Parts: sequence; structure tokens; C-alpha cells
Amino acid sequence: MDIILRLLTYAAGVVFVVAFAAKLLKYFTMPMHVRWELYPVPHEGKPYGGSFFEEVDHWKKTRHKDHMAQYAFMVPEILFIKALYEDNRRLWYWSFPFHMGLYLSIGGLAFLAVGAILSIWGLTPGTSALASFVQALTQVLAVIGFILGTIGALGLVVMRLTDKALIDHTAPIDFMNLIWLAAIFVTGFLVWMRDPGFDVSRQFLASLLTFRPIPEMTGLHVINLLLFLGFWAYFPFTHMTHMVSKYFMWDKVKWDDAPNVGDPGMDSKIKKYLAYPVTWAAPHVGAEGGRKSWADVATANPWADEEKK
Repeated sequence: MDIILRLLTYAAGVVFVVAFAAKLLKYFTMPMHVRWELYPVPHEGKPYGGSFFEEVDHWKKTRHKDHMAQYAFMVPEILFIKALYEDNRRLWYWSFPFHMGLYLSIGGLAFLAVGAILSIWGLTPGTSALASFVQALTQVLAVIGFILGTIGALGLVVMRLTDKALIDHTAPIDFMNLIWLAAIFVTGFLVWMRDPGFDVSRQFLASLLTFRPIPEMTGLHVINLLLFLGFWAYFPFTHMTHMVSKYFMWDKVKWDDAPNVGDPGMDSKIKKYLAYPVTWAAPHVGAEGGRKSWADVATANPWADEEKK
């Protein structure tokens, strides 16, 4: 059992790191987006939600981005799902505890890893104030996270089963993901009840770092570990990576308002992308079944026939 659990943990870690890195690389190398021109743009710092494009000769002026205003928007949205609170309060009541449960559980895991490193250095709870403090933080974050995560996950399952607005947009895999995470939260809570200080879990992490024999684990520990390892390796292949893609959507799509003022790199990209065929089937686009490129569509006059009349 020792070697199996050890190999499974290492393998899950490698899959997660490689797959997640590949997805990040994909985000970084995606083609330039079609600018949305959506306002307000937080880094503009304009109280009425305008844009620097409104200014006369804006391309000749030095731009001043208010990054703190951008972060002031992003942090509440990431932590508290502010937009969902404003747009769909009923769903937010379950989505917020679910996401907060995930954040707190991840925080508990991070401090568990810190505790494992401290134990390798000979600092353990009861003999070190620092180690005791880290253990207390681990317990508080993990337990509250398990409770909130379970409530949120089960609440979302019920909503997706009963809310007519969600049923048509819910796939079987959504239920699987929620139930899988709920199982991790529930078994994690049961592990804590059996091992309040997470001593076995901390020793297990320490053994992975030092290649020493892993501690004796109960069936609950093993079940919780296997559920976590499976999800850890599976996560990068799911849509749940929106936790990262959100940044790209905001910073690189919605809020990217850098003007094109003769940037050779931007110009070459635009020329390349304008040569792509248009596969959009909407009649008003005038793509003619993909026979036209974006350059054709962008330079065409959609009212030419009307003007001739």
C-alpha cells in the first residue's frame, strides 16, 4: 500500500502540473481577440465608465492605467462572486459557499504542507509555537471549508435538478463534478473527526518530501486521499479551470484597450488573422459560407446594394 499511494500521489501531481501548464500556454498563445469595446474598463479610472478613446488625439498621449482599480474589481468578483450576487441571487446562495469552501480547503491544504515542512525541520505542534499556530490555521480553514463546500455542492446539485432555468444548461458531467467534490469535502470532514490535528495527513505529506515510509492510515484517510488525487489529476482537463481563464477574459479581452499605433508585432498579427476565412453563418455577416475572409467582410459595404437603388 505504501508504494501504491506514493506513486499515485506523484503521478497525480505530475499530470496536474503538465496539463495545467499546457492549458496556460494555450491561453497565452491564443490569437488576438476581436476587441469588444465594452465599458467601463476599471483601469481607466473614469467614474462615469468612459474610455480614454474619448479624448482628443488620445494616441498621442501617455496612458495611465489604474491597476489598483482593476484589482479592486477582480478581488470581490473572485472571492465573493459579486456579479452572480447581483444577477442571480438564488444561485449565489449556493455558489458562494461552494466556491468559498474550495478556497478555504485549498488554504487548509497549503498550511498542511507548511506544517509538513516544519515537521521535517523538527518543529511539531506541542513543541513549537509556530507549528502549533500553523496546525490551528489548517484546522480552521479546512473544517470550515469542508462544511461550506458540502453545503454549496449539494445545494447546487438540487438547484440544477429543480431550477428550469438551469436544467437545459446542465450536463451529466456537472453533477459528477459536484458530487465528486462533495465526497472529498465529506470524507475530509470525517478524517478531521477521526484525526483532529490532521497529524496523519501531515506525516503523509512529510513522507512524500523525505521519501520515508508513509504513516499508518485508516480507511477514511485512504478514501479521502484517492478521491482528492483523482480530482487533482482530472481538474486541468475540465471547464473548472475558469478560475484561471477569468483573468485572461478580463485582462486580455474585455479590458485590453491598447491602441494600435504602428506596432509591428500587432500589425503582423492583424494581417494574419484578417486572412482567416469567416465561418460565422449569420446572414448579416455576409461570409457567403466561408468563401470570404475577415478582410473581405471588414472592408465590404453592407449597404452597397441599397445605395445603388
